[in-house]
Amino acid sequence: MIRPICKDTVLLSQPAADASNADLQIAVDLRDTLQANAHRCVGMAANMIGVPKRIIAVLLPGTQMPIVMLNPRILASSGEYETEEGCLSLSGTRRTKRFRVIMVRWLNMAMQPQKRRFEGYAAQIIQHELDHCAGILI
Repeated sequence: MIRPICKDTVLLSQPAADASNADLQIAVDLRDTLQANAHRCVGMAANMIGVPKRIIAVLLPGTQMPIVMLNPRILASSGEYETEEGCLSLSGTRRTKRFRVIMVRWLNMAMQPQKRRFEGYAAQIIQHELDHCAGILI
């Protein structure tokens, strides 16, 4: 189901709780909502659809189908730099710091552990969405 984009900064500022099997429909809704907004957005966190759960969906460069991550965590990072980002839930752009390379661990939609290295723009997108999970608004 495609859900409306949450712009409530109080809800968006709350850290998300870990996701479980019971939250898989939220993950599907998040993926569907990202796909519906792909013309203006490359990543979303569940709190952006009003659900404070640790779930993100990311449309990686060169792909058509978003990758969904439940309970993602950055294990390692390197190459800090400063950039400017916008957000579908907020107006305007803001300066922020990111890492060029990150190693991420998460559960896929089959609740199987995954681990992968991301770099460049893909790493930046994931870091932005993980900030959402932590209640950090850029």
